[in-house]
Amino acid sequence: MDKNTIIGFVLMIVVVLAFSWFTQPSQEEIAYQRQYNDSIAAVEAKAAMEAQLWQQQADSMANLSLAGDSLQADSVERARLISEFGAFAPVAKGEEEIVTIENDVLALEFSTRGGYLRRAMLKDYKNYDSTNVVLFEGSDNSYGFLFKTGARVIDTRTLYFTPTISEADNSVNMGLTLADGATWNMRYTLPEGSYRLQMEIEQKGMEKVIPANAVTLDMYWDMKMRRQEKGRMFEERNSALYYKYTGDDVENLSTTGNDDKYATTSLKWIGYKDQFFSTVFIADNNFNEASFTSEVLENDPTYLKELHTETLIDYSPDQTAVGNFSIFLGPNDYKLFRSYDKGADKADKLDLDRMIPLGWPLFRWINTLIIINVFDLLGQITSNYGLIILLLTIFIKLILFPFTFKSYQSQAKMRVLQPQLKAINEKYPDPADAMKKQNAVMELYSRAGVNPMGGCLPLLLQMPILVAMFSFFPSSIELRGESFLWAKDLSSYDAIVEWDTYIPLVTPYFGNHISLFCLLMTITNILYTKVTMSQTGQESMPGMKITMYLMPVMFMIFFNNYAAGLSYYYFLSLLITIIQTYLFRKLIDEKKVLAQLEANAKKPRKKSGFMARLEEAQRKQEAALREQRRQNAKRRK
Repeated sequence: MDKNTIIGFVLMIVVVLAFSWFTQPSQEEIAYQRQYNDSIAAVEAKAAMEAQLWQQQADSMANLSLAGDSLQADSVERARLISEFGAFAPVAKGEEEIVTIENDVLALEFSTRGGYLRRAMLKDYKNYDSTNVVLFEGSDNSYGFLFKTGARVIDTRTLYFTPTISEADNSVNMGLTLADGATWNMRYTLPEGSYRLQMEIEQKGMEKVIPANAVTLDMYWDMKMRRQEKGRMFEERNSALYYKYTGDDVENLSTTGNDDKYATTSLKWIGYKDQFFSTVFIADNNFNEASFTSEVLENDPTYLKELHTETLIDYSPDQTAVGNFSIFLGPNDYKLFRSYDKGADKADKLDLDRMIPLGWPLFRWINTLIIINVFDLLGQITSNYGLIILLLTIFIKLILFPFTFKSYQSQAKMRVLQPQLKAINEKYPDPADAMKKQNAVMELYSRAGVNPMGGCLPLLLQMPILVAMFSFFPSSIELRGESFLWAKDLSSYDAIVEWDTYIPLVTPYFGNHISLFCLLMTITNILYTKVTMSQTGQESMPGMKITMYLMPVMFMIFFNNYAAGLSYYYFLSLLITIIQTYLFRKLIDEKKVLAQLEANAKKPRKKSGFMARLEEAQRKQEAALREQRRQNAKRRK
């Protein structure tokens, strides 16, 4: 660094130091600046404090305003509730709670909004997805009572109840306390092992609310009936609203279409029944009268029907006890229903079993006295219902065996007489000689000692049983969910082929499936028809042949949607009959039968009463035909 540069740096430093010394503030100026800064800070702090106080006051005023608005809104809402509900205003607003009680067969849920039963689940019965059967849930089921006070109609379903659960007797009490201290309580009790929920209604001080001249209380019950089974068409046909007149008959609304009815006399119970389960309101002191409506929900995939009931019960505002009811929630079990009437007088019987469609009086008698008892007895031997149906079929065949054997003997006699019958047909080919041919045939039967109606007796005896089975199997709760071989549920169809496409004229009547047991029944029925026609010599009759073979096909169309257990029974019955026929043919020597008939023809034989009456009827018919021909000939002249 040269000399000039050093001198320059020194001069710069001197200038800077001199400037700093001459421009520094005096002590008075420093004190004044400090005082000024302190004043500014104080003003800013005061302004901040005032702003904070102002904000607090503003917040306080806002809160007071909101509180005032809230109080005003509460006052408006309270006034509205009092105007709309009167003494019921304190229980017209609240939060819904769900309360549960259960026993070993039922799990029930109650809602505090309305104090009603909102869900019922059966523990011993399953759906196809292995979940428990739920009879109804939520809005599916609704019932309530209507209080008429002044110009108001108060529905208990709109009120909020206070629940009280008692584990001692497995009960829940749903209570209302009104503005003037009046109370209304519905107590539900579920005994262990029972499908009947007890319902007791009591009140206190209601004369302050309800007019003293009130003598009845309105009650309503609505339900959307759930689908529970695989086949909708058949389940729908077996679902309906039922009701029983006090000490009298059980009636029901239409099972197939929309319907409504009005009952003007007292009723013991009102029931909503599907194919295998029911919900029934049973009154200890009867319902006074009722109106019913039923609507089929055709396009609803979840529900079958919508049912509605409006009824009345006796009521007095100043009495504590309002009424006692029981609500049945369970299976349509014949034995269970009958147990409720054990020891009861005829006038007091519930007759809940009348909801089970077991057929007309004769067929119902066969089912209740024979089939059901034998079915239960066989159930003690095995739990496999496929085997039970097999044993039941064999049992029935053994009972009918003597008559079946007698029938086959008669058919054998008719068969060995075929050559002689053919000769008579050839002798009288002219239709004008029909009476002569018929007389000749009857004379042949008379000489041979053959009763042409002898083969009909087993059929006449078997028909009531077959028809009774037609009602029994689709109604048997025991078969529901029971599998056998390929059939997963003997109470429904056993589809081996299914399709989704809707086919006109096929889907509505046949369904979108083919049931294997129904197919086997049809094949066996065709074989049985062939065997029967060969036995009776009808194979040469073309018209009869077409009709006989058409019947099994018609049966297949009809039974394809029915219970697999029913088709299985008919299949077994026909198969055993075919086997019996072949065995009888081996056991009976037709040459000996013919020899016996020829011997009978040579003996002097007194005509039976039946043959005598038949011949007399033929003579009268022939005389009438001759008279008719004479009159016709006279007119032509």
